[in-house]
Amino acid sequence: MPRLLNEKIQAALNEQIKDELYAAYLYLAMNGYFKELNLDGFAHWFDLQRQEEINHGLKIFDYVYDRDGKVELMALPKPPSTFKSPLDVAEQAFEHERAVTEKINDLYELAVGEKDYQTQALLQWFLSEQVEEEKSALVVVERLKMAGEETAALFMLDREMGSRTAAE
Repeated sequence: MPRLLNEKIQAALNEQIKDELYAAYLYLAMNGYFKELNLDGFAHWFDLQRQEEINHGLKIFDYVYDRDGKVELMALPKPPSTFKSPLDVAEQAFEHERAVTEKINDLYELAVGEKDYQTQALLQWFLSEQVEEEKSALVVVERLKMAGEETAALFMLDREMGSRTAAE
């Protein structure tokens, strides 16, 4: 009996699992950068981002098996280990989220082309999630730009970032 999950879709979902787990790895590196600077609020914010990305990867992982598919985990690229500034980190996070949105869009387009309605339904959730992810990252970029070189503003922003909860 053929699998419920189309091979092209399965391969693309496996790639997306890798991309989601890489995002977690990237956010872990960013978390470490802020820990080095003793900006614990920013570190907390990026740790919650890391947890979200792992959950995204697991959501796809479970879906593949729910559709009688097979997950083949892939090697993760090494994330950057040095950053120029908090603003540099935030800008890289924002650009990463924009790239993820493009990948989700491409995956959705594939699902439409393959007439895989169940995968389209799954990806609807991810499309909505990416709107939130991009907005959240852009807010951090814009606030860091407003703070500029003002240390007091950076510390106030750090305290605000530390108040983020997992539900946001």
